[in-house]
Parts: sequence; structure tokens; C-alpha cells
Amino acid sequence: MNRRALVRRPSPRLAEGLLTHLDRVPVDLDLALHQWEAYVAALQAEGWETIEVPEAPECPDSVFVEDTVVMYGDLAVITRPGADERKPETAGTEQVLRELGHRIAHIEAPGTLDGGDVLKHDGTVWVGLGGRTNRAGIDQLAALLAPLGASVVAVPLTRALHLKSAVTALPDGTVVGWPDVVDDPGVWPSFLAVPEEPGAHVVLLDESTVLMSAAAPRTRALYEERGLRVVGVDVTEYEKLEGCVTCLSVRLRG
Repeated sequence: MNRRALVRRPSPRLAEGLLTHLDRVPVDLDLALHQWEAYVAALQAEGWETIEVPEAPECPDSVFVEDTVVMYGDLAVITRPGADERKPETAGTEQVLRELGHRIAHIEAPGTLDGGDVLKHDGTVWVGLGGRTNRAGIDQLAALLAPLGASVVAVPLTRALHLKSAVTALPDGTVVGWPDVVDDPGVWPSFLAVPEEPGAHVVLLDESTVLMSAAAPRTRALYEERGLRVVGVDVTEYEKLEGCVTCLSVRLRG
């Protein structure tokens, strides 16, 4: 199986990125670039080919490439970001995915959908409702994914920017989250509360390996106790902008 991941270099305007739940603090652009390069290197070291989406220097948040598309099999659903400032980001992602041969669909007005609001596991697609993603966007996604056998479930979201800022899933389907920003843990059949907010964000690299922030050592130990191999990366400059490890790539499978 091919394992490829889309990534996008940070904009020189990264420090101007949008904030919803955090106060603005200084961002070290040089460190942010170093951390991005280390993140990409970590993916490559685990056997993932990385493909760079063309840079969008005029878009401060463009490094958060996850928000521009939802992948399901060979279908690429190009999103319609909920923040107008981010709508130009999707064109570069669409261009790359067309060149790679993926089928393309679009979220259309009045729908809005950010890819960071979409959590997938084993045929179920949970979508955060209440932030950058609206009901029309969720309904359109459900219609696009239904022929592929996916069940789309709207999840209330009021305490975090995106659903995957609050929860992600381990390889066995256990949903992990930091309770302070999870509206309703009962949405998921299996929910594990983690002791550190950055620990709620994992990128699945294979059936037994996850990539996560180095800023959550207690959560890392918890995952290792469950038999997972953990790859830790520093993403402090992106965490200042409500970003996390999931935001910085889009994994392509098949």
C-alpha cells in the first residue's frame, strides 16, 4: 500500500494566523520552520512519502493543510473553510490531488467545512458542528461519502477550534481527548481521557505507531503502556496558533 502525505511549508505570515480560543503570543518563525522540517522528516523516517502542496505565503494559516480536504478512499472532498481568510488555501491542494489522480468533489456554498473537524475510523466519520463547519457542510459531506459506505455523525463542538483539536483516535478505535475541551465524551463507544491537552492529538502512522506532540510526556507513557510505539515531535509554535500534529499533514492511502 502506498503511504503518502500532503504537507505545506509555513507562510512567512504564520504569526498572523487566526485565533479563536487562545490569546495571541509571539511565534518564532525560524523555530516554526525548523519544527515543520522535523515533522516532515519524522513522517519520511516512518516510510511516508511527503508531497508538498504549493506554498501560499499570503495565507497565514496555510501550513495547516489538513483543513483544505477530506480524503476517503480515492475521493478528495475539497473543503470550503469556515473562515473567509482561509478559502484561497484549497486551490493548491486540489491541484496536487488532481495531478495524483484522485477523484475530486467540493463542498459548496452555503456549506462550510474544515478538514480538521473530521475524524474517521472504520466507516464512521464524526464531524464537529459549531465552529468553522456548519450543518450544510456536514450534510453535503454525508451525501458525498454515503456511496462509499461511510456513516457521517455530527458532533457538538463549542470548546475547541476543530473536532481534532479536542479528540483523535488510536489505531484500535479508542477515541482520546482532553476532557476540558470535549463537549460530550458519550458520543464515542470507547473514550479515553488523557492528562495533557497536546496528548489528545495523534497521527496514525501504522497499526501500532502514532506520532504526537513531545509536550505530553504523561500521555505518551499512557499510550506506550497500551503497546503503542510513539514518535514524538516538537510543535510548540503551531500549538500557540491552535494547531497540532494532525493539522500539518493529510495522509493518502491506497
